[in-house]
Order: sequence, then structure tokens, then C-alpha cells
Amino acid sequence: METRIQQLRNRLQQEKGRLLQIQKDQRDLKGELRDNRRSLIRHEEAREIVREVGLATQQQLQVHISDVTSLALESVFGNDAYELVAEFVQRRNKTECDLYFVRGGKRLDPLDSSGYGSVDVASLALRIAAWSMQFPRKRNTIILDEPLKFLDGRTDRIEKASQMIKELSNRLGIQFIIVSHNNALADYADKTFTVTMKNKKSIVT
Repeated sequence: METRIQQLRNRLQQEKGRLLQIQKDQRDLKGELRDNRRSLIRHEEAREIVREVGLATQQQLQVHISDVTSLALESVFGNDAYELVAEFVQRRNKTECDLYFVRGGKRLDPLDSSGYGSVDVASLALRIAAWSMQFPRKRNTIILDEPLKFLDGRTDRIEKASQMIKELSNRLGIQFIIVSHNNALADYADKTFTVTMKNKKSIVT
């Protein structure tokens, strides 16, 4: 009888120990849950801050890209120029940038609805806009190979484009090295080199 009572006492002590451990685990879990809730709130607040900063940055980029490119197009094409718009959109949980022309309030695909000369000028302006947003700016030299080849048929526009490149060079402190067969593009260059072939050799003058 005494042995049975002792066994029951031992079992009771064991169950008390288990109960105490369960209560301790419960307190620990409640503490972890409280900490996790606080952490979740902080993460949600941080995510909202990042989202707001991202939106503000996108808006600044959108304005900068659109302004620089549209000014370049206007300087070459005058009142007939397209306006380039950069629009940031969410696709597949990623932010992408759509670029399109606007004229007369209508949205146009640059490659399908415009002359390639406009695309050339817009592409050049986009490269300059991208360079101007770098920090720090490690290099101030941009090398271009036939950047405005689709403007060849319009000497007046080539001249305006050359003047635009010269002005951008002076204002932004960029050195442009341009390879072109169009002599009109060199009208505003600081220095020009002519490359000719003689006896299968390149002669630079």
C-alpha cells in the first residue's frame, strides 16, 4: 500500500514538473509572440517607408528622364517634337519602366509610330540622363558610334543635334567621343580626326 502511495506521489511530482515546464514554455511563447508582433509592426513600418521612398524616387526619375529627353527632342525637332514619357509600373511583383512618346495627347510606341531619327535623339538623351543620375560619377566620357545615323537626310537637324551635344558637353562637363561619317555632326566639335584608307591602312589626319 505504501509503495503504491509512493508511486502516486512520485507521479504527481513528475506531473507537477511537467506542468511547471509547460507553464514556462507558455510564458516563453507568449514573450516570443509579443516580440514577433512588435517586429512585424516595425517591418511593416519599414516597408511602408521604403515604399514611400521608392515612389518618391520613381517620380523624380520619371520627371528627370522625361524632361531631359523631351528637351533634347525639342531642340532638334522644334515644335514637331515628340514628348518622351517614362512610366513606372508593377509587373510580376517587379517595378518596370515603360517608355513611350506622346504627341497631341496620344500615346505612341516609339518604334512603330515615329521616325527613327526621334528614337536616335531620345536614345542619346536617355544615356545622358542615366549618366547624370550616377553618384559618384566615375567617368565623364561617353563614346558614341553613329548616334544619329537616321538624321542623315536632314542636315538642319544634324546641325541642331551637334549644337545640342556641344551645349550638353559644356553644361554637364561630359566629353563626347563620336564616330560618324557625317561631317555636319562635327560642326560644333572641339577637335576632329579624319580616318581614310590607303593601301589597306588607316590614315588619321
